[in-house]
Amino acid sequence: MNMADRIQHLRKSKGISQEELADKIGVSRQAVSKWESEQSTPDLEKVIVMSDFFGITTDYILKGIEPITDKEQKSKELTGRILYISSTAFVAIGLFCAFGGWYAEQTMEAVWGSMIIQSVGIVGYFVARVLSEEEAPFYVNWLNIIGVAFMPISMITGYISSFVFKQGQIAPYPIGICHTLIFMLVFFVILLASYIILKKSTK
Repeated sequence: MNMADRIQHLRKSKGISQEELADKIGVSRQAVSKWESEQSTPDLEKVIVMSDFFGITTDYILKGIEPITDKEQKSKELTGRILYISSTAFVAIGLFCAFGGWYAEQTMEAVWGSMIIQSVGIVGYFVARVLSEEEAPFYVNWLNIIGVAFMPISMITGYISSFVFKQGQIAPYPIGICHTLIFMLVFFVILLASYIILKKSTK
C-alpha cells in the first residue's frame, strides 16, 4: 500500500467523500483526487493536518509505519519488566547453585551449570532492553553486577591468595582468612564503584 492508497483508505474508513476531506484540511477536492490517484503528493503541512484529523501518525501516512497501540506498548513494557526481574533471579539462582555445587563436590565442573544459569539471566536482561523502552531499574542493574561479578572476583582473589599466601582456592566463594580478606577488599571496591557509576547514569 502506497501513500495514495493509505490516504484513500483513511478517508473511506472515516466514511467521508473527497470533497469533505478537502474541506477538513483546507484544499480543493481536485487536490485530494490527485493525491489518491498518485498524480501528486501532499506537502508536509497537509500531512500533519491529515494525521491530526484521522488520529494517526505522520509516519503512517508517509511511510506506512503502523502506530504502536497503547495496549501493545503496555504489553511490551510489562514483558520487559518481567524479564528484568527474571534476569536478576537467574543470576542469583546461578550463584547459589554454584555455592551448593562447590560445597558438595569441590570441582569446577560443578560450577559450569551455574554459570549457564547466570548466562540465561544476562541474555534475558538484554532482551528486556530491546523490548522495553524503559531503562532497567537501578536495583536490577546493581544486583546483576554484584551477582555476575561475585564468582569471577572470588576465583581471581583465590588464585592471588593461594599464589602469594599459600592459602585459599580458585572457588566460587572465598575460602580461608587471606582469601576472604582480599575478596572483601576487591568486592567492596567493585560494589562502591558500580553504585556510584549507576547512580550518576540514572540522574
